[in-house]
Amino acid sequence: MADIVSKKVITLPEVKAILANIDPDRMDQIQRWTYNYVTKFAKVSEDKAKAMKIKLMNECGLTEEEAVEIINIMPSSIEELRTFAFGWKKLILTETLEKILKILKEGRGIE
Repeated sequence: MADIVSKKVITLPEVKAILANIDPDRMDQIQRWTYNYVTKFAKVSEDKAKAMKIKLMNECGLTEEEAVEIINIMPSSIEELRTFAFGWKKLILTETLEKILKILKEGRGIE
């Protein structure tokens, strides 16, 4: 087993890109399960996910962990976003929630 060199929060599309570089015949069972999961649930490309993460952090004041959570789930309404904000125990203004939704829609190519 390899030693953990560092830890980093990454989005599902980033996980998918990492696992896509591994020969499927060399993947262990957990890697295969994870790859199948991210293939089904990653909703944007790795590049779009990275760009959205930066925008969410810089323009909306989200932490990296919060931005990753939002990108992984890709909520489509203010109500869904409020559910996350409630879990983070922080008040996010409606205008910021609207900006978050706009960034997600742009990332998915929905205008």
